[in-house]
Amino acid sequence: MKSEKNFYLFLPNIVFLYYNVQVILFNTAETYEEGVVIMLKYVASDLDGTLLRNGAQSLNSEVFELILKLKEKGIRFIAASGRQYDNLYRLFGPVQDDISYIAENGSLCIHNHKVVSRGLIDRELGLRIIKEAKKYSDFHCLLSCESTAYTDSTDPRFLDHMHNVIKYKIEEVPSLLSIKEPFLKLAVLDFRGTAETERIFKERFSSEIKVVTSGNLWIDFIAPNANKGSGLYDITKHLGIPLKDGIAFGDQFNDIELLKMAGIGYAMSNCAEGVEKYADRQTESVESVLYSLL
Repeated sequence: MKSEKNFYLFLPNIVFLYYNVQVILFNTAETYEEGVVIMLKYVASDLDGTLLRNGAQSLNSEVFELILKLKEKGIRFIAASGRQYDNLYRLFGPVQDDISYIAENGSLCIHNHKVVSRGLIDRELGLRIIKEAKKYSDFHCLLSCESTAYTDSTDPRFLDHMHNVIKYKIEEVPSLLSIKEPFLKLAVLDFRGTAETERIFKERFSSEIKVVTSGNLWIDFIAPNANKGSGLYDITKHLGIPLKDGIAFGDQFNDIELLKMAGIGYAMSNCAEGVEKYADRQTESVESVLYSLL
């Protein structure tokens, strides 16, 4: 009886000790959300406004170091962006073959240079969007296909932005209406901002396709069967990783599905108003969270 009494006397301390040992053992591979333990197997992050802040067009070298340290711990990094695959692959230079890609807002998902999944915009709908954009001189349309991106804009500022700022793989053509390749994504840029483009295209097409802001200048038309969330599902399924075992970062409305799909979603503190409602947490930087995992 005495030994049994002593056991119950020390039980709270045993539980406390077990909990703390568990935290010490798994602190580098787990994260916590209201008492729920998540075995971290992947990190997915948006780029523009998230990893690329204040208009930056190149990644900080510490991001590459963090990705390699995550890899050492068995944690896969997944780049999730509205950008084309070629552009993303170039941006991640030193670690470009160590990560997976959700490109074109989820319309093209790639792992080890192989396409995991695709999403397509109906051609007839895409042509109507292109024709609508042509009605406005300040709207510059970009059509993304698997081989390259196309534009028929002749505006010097837009072309300089695409070639020399974003450094896109892009082909200038007389008319986007002549492109026969399957449409992965359509996007429209207005250097004045997204207020007018978002209003106009949502009024015309929101019943047929999702229209979202992507950064401060672009609106994107997302294929009905694809988004960053579905892309995350496809990539993690391909890798054999449970969706719950990861975290994701984003700042715009094209990141909502990504934030909702991941085990824990982080919205950037300066995200577009309303995006934080779909996240579990907010953060000033992706790097600060990743450092806490190492």
